[in-house]
Amino acid sequence: MPDNRQNRKTLSWSRLDNAAKIFPPTSHGSDTGVFRLSCEFTEPVAPDVLQEALDRTLMQYPHLLMVMRRGVFWYYLEQTPLRPSVEPEHAPPCAPLYNGSKSLLFRVSYWRRKASLDMYHVLADGAGAIGFFEALVTAYLALRHPEAGVDGQPQASVFQRGSDSFQKYYRPHGGSAAERSAGKAYRLRGAKRPDGALMILEGVADVRQVLDAAHRYGATLTVYLAAALFAAIHGEMYVRHEKRPVVLTIPVDLRGFFPSHTTRNFFGTIRVGYDFSRRDGTLPDIIACVAQSFRDELTPERLGARMNKLAALEHNPVLRPIPLVLKNPVLRISGDIAERGETAVLSNVGKFRLPEALHPFVRGFGVFMSTHATQLCTCSFGNSLHFGFTSAFENTEVQRRFFELLVGEGIDVEIRSNEYHEEEDALCSDAPTAR
Repeated sequence: MPDNRQNRKTLSWSRLDNAAKIFPPTSHGSDTGVFRLSCEFTEPVAPDVLQEALDRTLMQYPHLLMVMRRGVFWYYLEQTPLRPSVEPEHAPPCAPLYNGSKSLLFRVSYWRRKASLDMYHVLADGAGAIGFFEALVTAYLALRHPEAGVDGQPQASVFQRGSDSFQKYYRPHGGSAAERSAGKAYRLRGAKRPDGALMILEGVADVRQVLDAAHRYGATLTVYLAAALFAAIHGEMYVRHEKRPVVLTIPVDLRGFFPSHTTRNFFGTIRVGYDFSRRDGTLPDIIACVAQSFRDELTPERLGARMNKLAALEHNPVLRPIPLVLKNPVLRISGDIAERGETAVLSNVGKFRLPEALHPFVRGFGVFMSTHATQLCTCSFGNSLHFGFTSAFENTEVQRRFFELLVGEGIDVEIRSNEYHEEEDALCSDAPTAR
């Protein structure tokens, strides 16, 4: 078709978007820059059907068929004839994907009843990848269960899904946000796994119970979960460490503030801090503090100013002519410095949506992100709320305290270890069980 040929020509290469530029120089160790989306079905995965669904879905997402190359001044993406093959899961979640310019930047795998999409963050953010994964799952189930009568197609055009929204909304003289620096944050520490892999712990709860608990405090779901994570971290702090604030980095989907259908990166971050040496540390007070920070930070003006500052990186006349071999160490050091102001990350990627006729074939979805420290990703499907903890540390006390707090709030929680590593099931031996 003529429009497909035009799309291939248009997408032959593209610059990394502004959020993606930081990932190549800072992806190492347990923080591979890779995130995972997973779907658990009610029956074992049929690999051949999943492969056919993947081939069909990629026709609507040609901008994902890219490899990353090193330019003189920046990395860039180049379209490739390589095509992905669905494979049995053989690597841990969020394992590295970038292996020079000969590797695709995403992987689709399966294990028993679960299908997973691992994606390098230079290609998309969580919200953008969800659109692709929803389309893949829909195509798979439509093929597997034709009696459901579903034939969903993405609503946005190929061009819209592959567009760079940072460039669209960049204003050369739009100002920048005044950053509120609290200095160094309290940092989680501990022994790490010898193989450098992530410790993974999952929890599943009824989203209605969690919302009821949040509403008792007059809080939103994300504010409530952030407060619970603050409290869990505080439970592991020594008194002498309370002189430093606990700071959570919270990614924000900019599509809710600046209209966009892109599946590429289009997110910002806010940082929310709580000083246990100056406040009483009760859950209601933490919730009030977090809610106020959200009100202050989640405005189009502040998010737009931060987005403008990020986009200005590429347009900086001093930085642009510096060769990539010199840029990389600078960006890596910059990333390391930025991490000193962060204790952990909380990312609520929102709802997974499928046609109603397909719901009986799906048990739930999950999200995980690689990290140097500890990160909690949450998502929902139907009435299920999924918690995906990833951590570079062997110690899982913060996760245990988090789930214990929810159980103490009257929320039934089912705890699961990472099913890929069956020998790690012992992680759950001291975790709270469903009520």
